[in-house]
Amino acid sequence: MGTVGNDGSAGKDDISDKSSREWCTEALTRLTAGRPESALEAARRAADLDPGDEWAHRLISLAHERLGRDADALPPAERAADLAPGSWSARVRLASISRRIPGRWSEAVADAVLAARFAPEEADPEVLLGDLALLRGDHPEAERAYRAALARAPAHPQARVNLALCLLRWDRPRPHHDPAWPVDPRQTGRARRALEVWARQARLLLAVATIAVAAAAPALDAAAWARAGGFAALAALVPLTIRQARRVGVWAYVPAMAGRDPWLGAAVVSAGLSVSAFAAWLLLGAVPAAPSWLDPVWAGLAGIVVLMWPALTVVRVLAEAWRGRPMPALAELGSVTGERTAARNAGVTLWIVLIRTWSVLVPLVGGALAVEPRAAVAAVAVPFPMLRACLRARRRGDGWFLAAGCLVALAALGCAVGGALESAWGWRAGLGALGAALAVFAVRALRAWWRGAPGPWRASLVMCDLPMGGAPSVTLSSEVRQAFAYARSLVLSYGDPMGPRVVGASGSVTSSGELRLIAGPEAWEGVEADPRVAVFAADPLQRRFWVEVRGIALPGPDVLRVTPKQVLVGEFPGRHQRR
Repeated sequence: MGTVGNDGSAGKDDISDKSSREWCTEALTRLTAGRPESALEAARRAADLDPGDEWAHRLISLAHERLGRDADALPPAERAADLAPGSWSARVRLASISRRIPGRWSEAVADAVLAARFAPEEADPEVLLGDLALLRGDHPEAERAYRAALARAPAHPQARVNLALCLLRWDRPRPHHDPAWPVDPRQTGRARRALEVWARQARLLLAVATIAVAAAAPALDAAAWARAGGFAALAALVPLTIRQARRVGVWAYVPAMAGRDPWLGAAVVSAGLSVSAFAAWLLLGAVPAAPSWLDPVWAGLAGIVVLMWPALTVVRVLAEAWRGRPMPALAELGSVTGERTAARNAGVTLWIVLIRTWSVLVPLVGGALAVEPRAAVAAVAVPFPMLRACLRARRRGDGWFLAAGCLVALAALGCAVGGALESAWGWRAGLGALGAALAVFAVRALRAWWRGAPGPWRASLVMCDLPMGGAPSVTLSSEVRQAFAYARSLVLSYGDPMGPRVVGASGSVTSSGELRLIAGPEAWEGVEADPRVAVFAADPLQRRFWVEVRGIALPGPDVLRVTPKQVLVGEFPGRHQRR
């Protein structure tokens, strides 16, 4: 396999001197340093030295996941869960990778629930449950899980960042796809792409045809040719529709996709309305002596075809800007340090607040101009939430945001001065600043689109997805193994509805460090209700010390399998202490 070391250049003597545990520690260090290929090699060394070490298999799975090999990461995660069925870390690792495999969502949820049951004091299982809920769009359940995780670990960065996404009512990049569906997300992605392309082509083609026909119709000799061109545009839709329909494939999932992604459904429905409106518009125009009262209807049908797309775009931008609670989200993101995802999401959220501010100013100023100009004085208070947002985020945003924010504040001040003092220059400055702010946003958006960088829109929000399941496993020292292997009897403590119970047991220790216990049926019933147990043993030779292993007990074929979570060792008091 080659030589492996801290810097990748150690000799063979160094390799032979390392134990499986040391290789696991080295693999975890390399994963933390962003070197998954090297970490995978070190984890494989550990697994070769000790095939029963579940930590090594978990690290192999983590390295594969970091390299984007989800299919290769699943078998070692399953192997780790088989070796230590009561390990919450193994369950978290298996759930983390299972959620990425089509058709294994229910298994991922079951393993995450088991991890939370095995380790209710740990934050990672609750964070994973929150991630699973967030990926399905269940924001209330995700928020509950993240807050439970933060109650255990207030500085958990992933819980903070993803809680902010819950407050913003974030949708993942593929909102049309339910991760619990057995179908491959790539198939539904192709279907969504085909539907979007058809809707875009249909609306664009008909809008251009409507403008061309309307421009050519006033000339009497060209009216018939213009209408013929309009019907030709309708005919051209037939091959486009057939071509995209063949690409959909998973028609059975299309209604559910439209239900999960309302904007996808809106795009398809608007395209269908455009086709119907265009056909009706052509037919009305072809009527030789249409009554005059049909003229507004004819003009309205043309407006539907031409203006449907931009109107839907404006509605979507405003709806996404006013969705969620950005102020509490910025407070959560501002409390996270050293995490790039938090900084990126905070910058996007600031743009969302700015869009809200602009969308409030425009109707306020327009209403003041139409009804009472002095009412524009209220515009002074509109930018204050934007200022509060910057303070909560503990950052100023990028230069584009600063320019747009200053222009929005100048617009509010200018319109307020124009309304209070009836100053034409104040109105001009305010309205000009409003237009300039919109231009800055458009340029910033185009720049981001051209470069493929995060833009000032909700779709640029990303989920924090840190690797999970790499925590070191609990090992049993030689003296602890000796105590359990040679003790005359063991004491098993478990929970009961009436309180803690203690029973005698006998058992052994496997090479992987798992305890195998034989106990009475009442212990089995208690373990099924609450798997958290403690096993006590004394030094079998000189009775100098005692050992307590706290862990998770799961019923096996004939024995209880106890996976250690914590090991405590203490000394018995001497004769002088007994007095």
